[in-house]
Amino acid sequence: MEFSILLIIYFLVGGIFAGLIGGMLGLGGGIIIVPLLHYIFVTQAFPESSLMQVAITTSLATVIITSLSATWIHHKKQAVIWSTVSHLAPGMLLGAALGAMLADSINSDILRIFFGIFEILVAIQIGFDLRPESRLDLPGKGGLLLSGSGIGFLSTLLGIGGGTITVPFLHFCRVPMQNAVAVSAACGIPIAVAGCVALLLSGLDNSDLPSYTIGYLYWPAALLIIFMTIIFAPIGAKLTHYLPVKILKRCFSAILFFVGLQMLFAT
Repeated sequence: MEFSILLIIYFLVGGIFAGLIGGMLGLGGGIIIVPLLHYIFVTQAFPESSLMQVAITTSLATVIITSLSATWIHHKKQAVIWSTVSHLAPGMLLGAALGAMLADSINSDILRIFFGIFEILVAIQIGFDLRPESRLDLPGKGGLLLSGSGIGFLSTLLGIGGGTITVPFLHFCRVPMQNAVAVSAACGIPIAVAGCVALLLSGLDNSDLPSYTIGYLYWPAALLIIFMTIIFAPIGAKLTHYLPVKILKRCFSAILFFVGLQMLFAT
Protein backbone atom coordinates (compact mmCIF):
# COMPACT_ATOMS: atom_id res chain seq x y z
CA MET A 1 0.00 0.00 0.00
CA GLU A 2 1.51 3.30 -1.10
CA PHE A 3 1.31 6.30 1.18
CA SER A 4 -0.64 9.10 -0.51
CA ILE A 5 -2.40 12.42 0.06
CA LEU A 6 -5.71 10.55 0.15
CA LEU A 7 -4.46 8.37 2.99
CA ILE A 8 -3.30 11.44 4.89
CA ILE A 9 -6.80 12.92 4.56
CA TYR A 10 -8.38 9.64 5.73
CA PHE A 11 -6.21 9.53 8.85
CA LEU A 12 -6.64 13.22 9.67
CA VAL A 13 -10.43 13.01 9.36
CA GLY A 14 -10.43 9.82 11.40
CA GLY A 15 -8.42 11.53 14.12
CA ILE A 16 -10.85 14.46 14.17
CA PHE A 17 -13.84 12.12 14.47
CA ALA A 18 -12.19 9.99 17.17
CA GLY A 19 -11.18 13.07 19.14
CA LEU A 20 -14.58 14.75 19.00
CA ILE A 21 -16.57 11.62 19.84
CA GLY A 22 -14.10 10.58 22.52
CA GLY A 23 -14.26 14.02 24.11
CA MET A 24 -18.06 14.27 23.94
CA LEU A 25 -18.91 10.76 25.13
CA GLY A 26 -15.83 9.83 27.16
CA LEU A 27 -14.98 6.90 24.89
CA GLY A 28 -11.48 5.76 24.08
CA GLY A 29 -10.47 6.17 20.47
CA GLY A 30 -9.88 2.47 19.84
CA ILE A 31 -13.57 1.67 19.46
CA ILE A 32 -13.59 4.15 16.56
CA ILE A 33 -10.05 3.88 15.19
CA VAL A 34 -9.90 0.09 14.73
CA PRO A 35 -12.90 -0.13 12.34
CA LEU A 36 -11.76 3.05 10.60
CA LEU A 37 -8.30 1.58 9.95
CA HIS A 38 -9.84 -1.73 8.92
CA TYR A 39 -11.96 0.04 6.30
CA ILE A 40 -9.04 2.11 5.00
CA PHE A 41 -6.69 -0.85 4.83
CA VAL A 42 -9.27 -2.94 2.96
CA THR A 43 -9.88 -0.19 0.39
CA GLN A 44 -6.13 0.17 -0.09
CA ALA A 45 -5.58 -3.59 -0.63
CA PHE A 46 -3.70 -4.12 2.60
CA PRO A 47 -2.48 -7.74 3.04
CA GLU A 48 -5.46 -9.64 4.45
CA SER A 49 -3.38 -11.99 6.57
CA SER A 50 -2.27 -9.21 8.92
CA LEU A 51 -4.94 -6.56 8.40
CA MET A 52 -6.52 -6.65 11.86
CA GLN A 53 -3.19 -7.06 13.64
CA VAL A 54 -1.95 -3.82 12.08
CA ALA A 55 -5.21 -2.00 12.82
CA ILE A 56 -5.12 -3.13 16.48
CA THR A 57 -1.44 -2.29 17.01
CA THR A 58 -1.80 1.13 15.40
CA SER A 59 -4.89 1.85 17.48
CA LEU A 60 -3.06 0.91 20.69
CA ALA A 61 -0.26 3.33 19.79
CA THR A 62 -2.78 6.17 19.62
CA VAL A 63 -4.36 5.08 22.90
CA ILE A 64 -1.02 5.55 24.70
CA ILE A 65 -1.04 9.28 24.01
CA THR A 66 -4.76 9.86 24.52
CA SER A 67 -4.65 7.95 27.82
CA LEU A 68 -1.67 9.98 29.02
CA SER A 69 -3.48 13.22 28.16
CA ALA A 70 -6.75 12.16 29.81
CA THR A 71 -4.95 10.85 32.91
CA TRP A 72 -3.14 14.15 33.42
CA ILE A 73 -6.45 16.04 33.27
CA HIS A 74 -8.08 13.65 35.76
CA HIS A 75 -5.02 13.76 38.02
CA LYS A 76 -5.19 17.55 38.24
CA LYS A 77 -8.80 17.17 39.39
CA GLN A 78 -7.61 14.59 41.98
CA ALA A 79 -10.00 12.01 40.53
CA VAL A 80 -7.49 9.18 39.95
CA ILE A 81 -7.38 6.60 42.75
CA TRP A 82 -3.75 5.67 42.28
CA SER A 83 -3.82 2.80 44.78
CA THR A 84 -6.45 1.06 42.64
CA VAL A 85 -4.44 1.75 39.48
CA SER A 86 -1.30 0.27 41.06
CA HIS A 87 -3.15 -2.93 41.94
CA LEU A 88 -4.79 -3.29 38.51
CA ALA A 89 -1.78 -2.33 36.38
CA PRO A 90 0.44 -5.42 36.92
CA GLY A 91 -2.38 -7.73 35.86
CA MET A 92 -3.14 -5.49 32.90
CA LEU A 93 0.47 -5.64 31.76
CA LEU A 94 0.43 -9.43 31.95
CA GLY A 95 -2.97 -9.72 30.28
CA ALA A 96 -2.00 -7.31 27.51
CA ALA A 97 1.16 -9.30 26.76
CA LEU A 98 -0.83 -12.55 26.60
CA GLY A 99 -3.47 -10.88 24.44
CA ALA A 100 -0.79 -9.70 22.04
CA MET A 101 0.61 -13.22 21.75
CA LEU A 102 -2.83 -14.56 20.89
CA ALA A 103 -3.58 -11.72 18.46
CA ASP A 104 -0.33 -12.46 16.63
CA SER A 105 -1.10 -16.16 16.31
CA ILE A 106 -4.76 -16.24 15.26
CA ASN A 107 -6.40 -15.51 11.95
CA SER A 108 -7.12 -11.85 11.12
CA ASP A 109 -10.73 -12.71 10.25
CA ILE A 110 -11.31 -14.16 13.72
CA LEU A 111 -10.09 -10.90 15.26
CA ARG A 112 -12.42 -8.98 12.93
CA ILE A 113 -15.45 -11.05 13.94
CA PHE A 114 -14.56 -10.76 17.62
CA PHE A 115 -14.28 -6.99 17.30
CA GLY A 116 -17.57 -6.78 15.39
CA ILE A 117 -19.44 -8.63 18.15
CA PHE A 118 -17.87 -6.38 20.79
CA GLU A 119 -18.77 -3.25 18.82
CA ILE A 120 -22.41 -4.33 18.60
CA LEU A 121 -22.50 -4.98 22.36
CA VAL A 122 -21.04 -1.53 23.06
CA ALA A 123 -23.62 0.02 20.71
CA ILE A 124 -26.43 -1.64 22.68
CA GLN A 125 -24.91 -0.52 25.99
CA ILE A 126 -24.60 3.10 24.84
CA GLY A 127 -27.97 3.20 23.07
CA PHE A 128 -29.91 1.93 26.08
CA ASP A 129 -27.56 3.49 28.66
CA LEU A 130 -27.09 0.13 30.36
CA ARG A 131 -24.97 0.25 33.49
CA PRO A 132 -24.46 -2.43 36.11
CA GLU A 133 -25.80 -1.61 39.54
CA SER A 134 -23.16 -1.19 42.22
CA ARG A 135 -23.27 -4.42 44.18
CA LEU A 136 -19.82 -5.34 45.48
CA ASP A 137 -16.83 -3.65 47.01
CA LEU A 138 -13.52 -3.66 45.17
CA PRO A 139 -11.76 -7.02 45.57
CA GLY A 140 -8.39 -7.31 47.30
CA LYS A 141 -5.00 -7.20 45.61
CA GLY A 142 -5.35 -10.72 44.22
CA GLY A 143 -8.82 -10.01 42.83
CA LEU A 144 -7.67 -6.77 41.22
CA LEU A 145 -4.64 -8.55 39.73
CA LEU A 146 -6.91 -11.18 38.19
CA SER A 147 -9.45 -8.60 37.02
CA GLY A 148 -6.70 -6.47 35.49
CA SER A 149 -5.36 -9.50 33.63
CA GLY A 150 -8.73 -10.16 32.03
CA ILE A 151 -9.25 -6.51 31.11
CA GLY A 152 -5.76 -6.21 29.65
CA PHE A 153 -6.18 -9.43 27.67
CA LEU A 154 -9.49 -8.45 26.08
CA SER A 155 -8.44 -4.84 25.49
CA THR A 156 -5.34 -5.85 23.56
CA LEU A 157 -7.29 -8.28 21.39
CA LEU A 158 -9.65 -5.40 20.58
CA GLY A 159 -7.04 -2.64 20.22
CA ILE A 160 -8.72 -0.43 22.85
CA GLY A 161 -7.67 1.22 26.10
CA GLY A 162 -10.18 -0.82 28.05
CA GLY A 163 -12.52 1.96 29.20
CA THR A 164 -15.65 0.18 27.96
CA ILE A 165 -14.67 -2.76 30.20
CA THR A 166 -12.89 -1.08 33.11
CA VAL A 167 -15.51 1.60 33.85
CA PRO A 168 -18.46 -0.84 34.20
CA PHE A 169 -16.29 -3.15 36.36
CA LEU A 170 -15.29 -0.33 38.71
CA HIS A 171 -18.82 1.05 38.83
CA PHE A 172 -20.10 -2.44 39.72
CA CYS A 173 -17.58 -2.39 42.58
CA ARG A 174 -19.08 0.82 43.98
CA VAL A 175 -16.39 3.17 42.69
CA PRO A 176 -17.98 6.59 41.96
CA MET A 177 -18.37 7.17 38.22
CA GLN A 178 -16.01 10.16 38.11
CA ASN A 179 -13.28 8.12 39.78
CA ALA A 180 -14.03 5.06 37.67
CA VAL A 181 -13.50 7.06 34.47
CA ALA A 182 -10.27 8.55 35.84
CA VAL A 183 -8.89 5.18 36.95
CA SER A 184 -9.85 3.69 33.60
CA ALA A 185 -7.93 6.43 31.76
CA ALA A 186 -4.82 5.76 33.85
CA CYS A 187 -5.14 2.00 33.34
CA GLY A 188 -5.28 2.55 29.57
CA ILE A 189 -1.59 3.48 29.66
CA PRO A 190 -0.14 0.09 30.75
CA ILE A 191 -2.63 -1.77 28.55
CA ALA A 192 -1.76 0.23 25.44
CA VAL A 193 2.01 0.27 26.06
CA ALA A 194 2.28 -3.46 26.76
CA GLY A 195 -0.08 -4.46 23.95
CA CYS A 196 1.46 -2.15 21.37
CA VAL A 197 5.07 -3.06 22.18
CA ALA A 198 4.33 -6.79 22.27
CA LEU A 199 2.51 -6.70 18.93
CA LEU A 200 5.15 -4.47 17.40
CA LEU A 201 7.84 -6.99 18.34
CA SER A 202 5.69 -9.94 17.28
CA GLY A 203 5.33 -8.50 13.79
CA LEU A 204 9.00 -7.85 13.16
CA ASP A 205 9.47 -11.28 11.55
CA ASN A 206 6.36 -10.97 9.38
CA SER A 207 7.39 -10.44 5.77
CA ASP A 208 3.82 -9.90 4.51
CA LEU A 209 3.62 -6.24 5.57
CA PRO A 210 3.69 -3.04 3.51
CA SER A 211 6.09 -0.14 3.74
CA TYR A 212 5.89 2.30 6.66
CA THR A 213 5.31 -0.42 9.23
CA ILE A 214 7.42 -1.31 12.27
CA GLY A 215 6.27 -4.76 13.19
CA TYR A 216 2.48 -4.46 13.04
CA LEU A 217 2.58 -0.72 13.71
CA TYR A 218 1.63 1.47 10.75
CA TRP A 219 3.30 4.56 12.13
CA PRO A 220 2.09 7.27 9.67
CA ALA A 221 -1.52 6.53 10.65
CA ALA A 222 -0.64 6.52 14.35
CA LEU A 223 1.13 9.89 14.19
CA LEU A 224 -1.59 11.64 12.18
CA ILE A 225 -4.45 10.28 14.28
CA ILE A 226 -2.67 11.16 17.54
CA PHE A 227 -2.07 14.71 16.30
CA MET A 228 -5.74 15.28 15.51
CA THR A 229 -7.16 13.61 18.62
CA ILE A 230 -4.98 15.76 20.87
CA ILE A 231 -6.45 18.86 19.22
CA PHE A 232 -10.08 17.78 18.96
CA ALA A 233 -10.68 15.75 22.14
CA PRO A 234 -10.75 18.92 24.31
CA ILE A 235 -13.11 20.52 21.78
CA GLY A 236 -15.39 17.51 22.02
CA ALA A 237 -15.37 17.75 25.82
CA LYS A 238 -16.43 21.40 25.62
CA LEU A 239 -19.21 20.60 23.13
CA THR A 240 -20.90 18.37 25.71
CA HIS A 241 -22.06 21.57 27.43
CA TYR A 242 -23.83 22.80 24.28
CA LEU A 243 -25.08 19.70 22.46
CA PRO A 244 -27.81 17.19 23.43
CA VAL A 245 -25.59 14.35 24.66
CA LYS A 246 -28.47 11.84 24.91
CA ILE A 247 -29.30 12.31 21.23
CA LEU A 248 -25.61 12.13 20.33
CA LYS A 249 -25.28 8.85 22.23
CA ARG A 250 -28.20 7.32 20.37
CA CYS A 251 -26.90 8.46 16.99
CA PHE A 252 -23.41 7.19 17.79
CA SER A 253 -24.90 3.93 19.07
CA ALA A 254 -26.61 3.41 15.72
CA ILE A 255 -23.35 4.11 13.88
CA LEU A 256 -21.45 1.67 16.10
CA PHE A 257 -24.11 -0.98 15.57
CA PHE A 258 -23.89 -0.81 11.78
CA VAL A 259 -20.09 -0.60 11.88
CA GLY A 260 -20.10 -3.70 14.07
CA LEU A 261 -22.31 -5.51 11.56
CA GLN A 262 -20.01 -4.43 8.75
CA MET A 263 -16.99 -5.76 10.64
CA LEU A 264 -18.84 -8.98 11.44
CA PHE A 265 -19.83 -9.76 7.86
CA ALA A 266 -16.98 -8.13 5.92
CA THR A 267 -15.42 -10.33 3.26
